Amino acid sequence: MVDRIADIWGTRTPFARGQRWPVRVDQVLAEGLVEEDVERWVQSACVLCSNGCGVDIAVKDGAMVGVRGRAVDIVNHGRLGPKGLFASWQGVSHRDRLTRPLVRENGVLVETDWDTAMGRIVARSQALLQDKGPLSHGFYTSGQLFLEEYYALGVLGKAGIGTPHMDGNTRLCTATAAAAMKESFGADGQPGSYVDIDECDAMFLYGHNMAETQTVLWARVLDRLAGPDRPKVVCVDPRETEVARHADVHLAVKPGTNLALMHGLIREVIAQGWIDEDWIAAHTLRFEDLAEQIEPWTPEAVAAECGVAAGDVREAARIFGTSERVLSTVLQGFYQSAQATASACQVNNLHLLRGLLGRPGCGILQMNGQPTAQNNRECGADGDLPGFRNWENPAHVQELADLWGVDPLVIPHWAPPTHAMQIFRYVEQGSIEFLWISATNPAVSMPQLPRIRDILDRQGLFLVVQDLYLTETAQYADVVLPAAAWGEKTGTFTNVNRTVHLSEKAVDPPGEARSDLDIFLDYSRRMGFRTRSGAPLLEWDGPEEAFSAWRACTRGRPCDYTGISYGRLRGGSGIPWPVNDEHPDGTVRLYRDGVFSTDPDYCETYGHDLTTGATVGPQAYRAMTPGGRAIFKTAPYQGPHEPPRQDYPLRFTTGRTVYHFHTRTKTGRAAPLDGAAPDAWVEISAVDAGDLGLVEGDVVRVESPRGHLTAPVRVGDVRAGTVFAPFHYGYWDTPDPTGRDPQQRHRAANELTLTEWDPVSKQPVFKTAAVRVTKVADSTAPAPAPTTTASRPARGGRVPATVGGAAAEVDETIAPTEPPAVATKEERA
Repeated sequence: MVDRIADIWGTRTPFARGQRWPVRVDQVLAEGLVEEDVERWVQSACVLCSNGCGVDIAVKDGAMVGVRGRAVDIVNHGRLGPKGLFASWQGVSHRDRLTRPLVRENGVLVETDWDTAMGRIVARSQALLQDKGPLSHGFYTSGQLFLEEYYALGVLGKAGIGTPHMDGNTRLCTATAAAAMKESFGADGQPGSYVDIDECDAMFLYGHNMAETQTVLWARVLDRLAGPDRPKVVCVDPRETEVARHADVHLAVKPGTNLALMHGLIREVIAQGWIDEDWIAAHTLRFEDLAEQIEPWTPEAVAAECGVAAGDVREAARIFGTSERVLSTVLQGFYQSAQATASACQVNNLHLLRGLLGRPGCGILQMNGQPTAQNNRECGADGDLPGFRNWENPAHVQELADLWGVDPLVIPHWAPPTHAMQIFRYVEQGSIEFLWISATNPAVSMPQLPRIRDILDRQGLFLVVQDLYLTETAQYADVVLPAAAWGEKTGTFTNVNRTVHLSEKAVDPPGEARSDLDIFLDYSRRMGFRTRSGAPLLEWDGPEEAFSAWRACTRGRPCDYTGISYGRLRGGSGIPWPVNDEHPDGTVRLYRDGVFSTDPDYCETYGHDLTTGATVGPQAYRAMTPGGRAIFKTAPYQGPHEPPRQDYPLRFTTGRTVYHFHTRTKTGRAAPLDGAAPDAWVEISAVDAGDLGLVEGDVVRVESPRGHLTAPVRVGDVRAGTVFAPFHYGYWDTPDPTGRDPQQRHRAANELTLTEWDPVSKQPVFKTAAVRVTKVADSTAPAPAPTTTASRPARGGRVPATVGGAAAEVDETIAPTEPPAVATKEERA
C-alpha cells in the first residue's frame, strides 16, 4: 500500500524508448472494504483533470465505494492520480449535495419541485425573448459536462434561442490552446499523442506544471526519465516546480515575458541552421514574416527582458534544434499570460521549422486543463459552431441549418461568438438579463472578483445556476437546479490527445437531482423549440441518441466521430478521433502527411492579427492560397499588461496545487485531499522574505489595484520578485459563502487579478499583475501549503512533511515487465 498524498506519482516502472509503458493498476476502496465486497465494477473515465484516465467505479449497496484504474486503457495503463483516487467518488458523495431545486422567495433560497423551478425559468425566458429578443440570453458552462450535454446546450442555444452569447469556463483555461491550433493549422485538435512521451528524445514544457496538473501523464514522464535512454527536458516556469527539478534547462522567466523568450528560441534555431528548408517550402506559409519578426531577439536580448541566462537560452535552442524527436506541451503559464496566442503559436512555429509533427516522438500537446474542455469546443457550447465549423463560412452555417432543420438566419454568425468576459460585461451593462450558469463557479474562478460579485448580484438579472452543491455562485441565483454528478449519469468525453471515453452510470443521483442532459432537454421541450417541419428541435430521449446525433454533425469534419459508438467504447480502451472509414481504428497523430486543415472551404477560421485580434477575413485568407499548408503566425513583443511599479513593486501570478481542482467544490469535500492543502497561502522567495522581514507562516496582506487577500506565507522556490497564490480557495466553507462580508478574510487569489484578455483567444490574463505585500501578523504555524510539490519550503526550510496516512493508502499492482513489451506498429505509427 502506498500513501498517495505523500507519494503523489506512485511507484516507478521504468521503460525505454520503443517499449510499452508498463501497467500499474491503482485501486482504493472505502475504509474497511476489500475487493470481494464490491458488488460490481462500472466502466468510466476520470474527470478530475484533462488526462482522461480510464477508471472502473466500485459499487456496493447502491453507492460508489472506490475506484481502480483500467489496465487496458491506452491513456493511463491502470494508473490514477490523487484527485481521481479520492475526489472522483468521495467528492460527489458529501452530505451537503443539492437534492431538490431551489427558488428565491423574499430574498432567500427555498426548496421547491421541478415544475415550479422550470416554470419560473421558462416564464422568464419566454418573456425576455418576446420583449427583447435572443440577445437578452446568455449561457456560461463548464469543461466538466459530457459531450452529449454540450451538444444539447449548443443546439438549443444556437438553433432554439439564436443567441451568440454562449461560452464556458474553458475560456479561462484553454481557449488559447484552440486559438493557437486554429491559427497555425486551420482547426482545433491536438497534433500529438501521449505515446510521443514514449518515443521522444527531448521534451519541452512551456508554462506547464505537468507534475501537478496531469499527474498520471507526469508519472509516464518520470518512468521514461528513469529508463536507460533518458530524454532531455526543458522547463519554462517562474517557479521551481517538480518539472523544473527534473529539467536539464530551467528557464525561470519573469511572468508576462513568454513571447520574448519564444522569439529568442526561434531566432537561435534559425541562426544555427537547425531548420528543414525543404519541409518549410512544401508545407508552410509566411516563413519570411516570422524570420523578420524575431531577428532582434538575440539570447542577450532575451536574457535582459526575461531575466534568464543567455547561455540557458542557447542550450534550450540547441536541444530543440539537434534532437531527432521533440515533444512540446503547453498550458496555463502561457495561456493565462500576456500575448497568449502569439506565444502558443511560437511553440507551433518551432515544430514547423523542423517538420517535427505527425511522426513518433514528434508532437505538440496544447494542453487542456479540464476533462471535457475538448468537447465544449467541439460541440459549440463555447460559442463556436459545432464540428469545428467556421462561423464566417456560409456553407458551414448552411450545413448546420440543414442538419438541425432550421433557417440559417436563426444561427448566430453575423459576428464573432461572444466570449465569457464580454458576456459578463453585457450583464453588467444590462443587455443580458437571463444568464444560465452550469457546472462552474465564476464567483471564485473569474478575474477581479469584487466586480464579478456585483455583476451576479445585479438588479434585473435572472440567474439560473445548475450544480452539485450550493456554490459561491449559486448563492446569487434566482433558481438553483440540482445536477447529477459523474458516476450518476452516462455520457462520453474526449481528453487532450483526442481519446474518446464512455463513462457509464454507476449509481442513482441523490434525491431529485437530474443529469444535465435531462435538464437541457426538459428546458427545450418546455420552451417548445421546433424545427421548420414542426418536429421537436431536440428529439433525443437519452445520451446514446444524443451521441448519434453528434456523430452525424461531425461527418467529414476534423473531429469525425462517425466510426465511434457506445458499443465500440464499452469494455476496452478509449479511441482517439478522427474515427471514420479512412481511420477505422482511430488516429494516434494528426498531420502525418503534412496536409493541414487550412483549406479555405474546410478551415475552422480565417485567422486573426495576433496583436489586435482583427479577423483576416475570407478574401484575404483565400488570397494566401493556403492549400493545406500550415501558417507561421507571429506578433511583436509587447510585455506584460501590468508591470511592477513603485507602489506595487512585485509580480503576482496564480496557479494550481496538485490536491485541488478549480474551486474545490469536489476536492475540498474529499478528506485526504483537503487535509493536504486545507487553506490558502501565498508564496514568496527567500530573497523577498528577507527584504520584507518575513518568515514562514507570517500572515500577509497582498494587494493589487483591484483587491486584496490575506493568507500565511510559504517561503518557497519561486522567482525573486514574484508572488504566487493558488486560485482554488473561495468561501463556500466560510461563515459568509458569498465572500461579500467586509469583516471576513479574503483568501481568493482572483480578488487581485486583471480584467484583461488576449486579443485572439479572449483568455483572461491571470498570470501577471502588480502587487504589494504587507505583514499583518506573526507566524503561529507553518503555512498550510503542501511540502510535496512546487509549494515545498525553500531549501533549508523546516516544515512538517505532508502525508495522508491510512485514509490515503492505495493498492498498486504492477504487471510483470520481463522481458519488456515492445510497442506495436500501430502504437508507434
